[in-house]
Amino acid sequence: MTQTRTGTQAIDRAAELLVRVVESDDAPSVGELAEASGLPKSTTSRLLSALERQGLLQRDGQRAALLPGPVLLRYARRERTDPDLIELTADTLDRLAAYSGETVNLAVASSVGVEQLDQRDSRHYLGSTNWVGRRVPFHATAAGKVFLAYATVDLPAGPLERVTDATIVLRSALETELADVRKRGFASTTDELEPGLWAVAAPVFGVDGSAVAALTISGPTVRLRAGMLEGLAVELIREAETVSSRLGQPHLTKGAA
Repeated sequence: MTQTRTGTQAIDRAAELLVRVVESDDAPSVGELAEASGLPKSTTSRLLSALERQGLLQRDGQRAALLPGPVLLRYARRERTDPDLIELTADTLDRLAAYSGETVNLAVASSVGVEQLDQRDSRHYLGSTNWVGRRVPFHATAAGKVFLAYATVDLPAGPLERVTDATIVLRSALETELADVRKRGFASTTDELEPGLWAVAAPVFGVDGSAVAALTISGPTVRLRAGMLEGLAVELIREAETVSSRLGQPHLTKGAA
């Protein structure tokens, strides 16, 4: 009987921690979760590790904070995403990967950051990273700047969190850059999310004209050449317009590279 009560109690505690992570606006740390739940930090850490092993939670590599894991993200993707979006972009991602040789992603905006729904891996060993299920900030990523530029999400109030030393944190500078994104029809970053990483992204528009997704190409700066991002952007915009037309968007020209 005691073992049953203990087991049930552990399940209840783990479930409470899982709910706190899922419903949190900011990824909480182990210490913050322990304090909020009233549990010892050692107990909290043990329960979180169990949830992490099952794919229900995952760690944010930069802060070691807790985020919804790949199992929950896959479920959320099925529930909230247009079921045709991943299928509609499958051949697009294949073509972009073959054209660029770099990592290609389909991204959408969530309430707390950019989330990657699908990916085609780089043909190279260096720079091949699985981004699916990882949440990244809007202001330091190419896809995020697309969503900010086309008002899919609002620029957060207050100072922007610094991600790397190269990250644009001045609001006025970012607003100027977002205007340029709208003019060119694509966004790019170099050394902003992390040193040595570049990315370029173009918006996919839904039938109502909103940017419902972004197509991105990313890779390491050791393979970056002059004019390369602009060249990739031309292909990204072309493919994004194809997907937009499949979604029923009648106005395909949103910018020029």
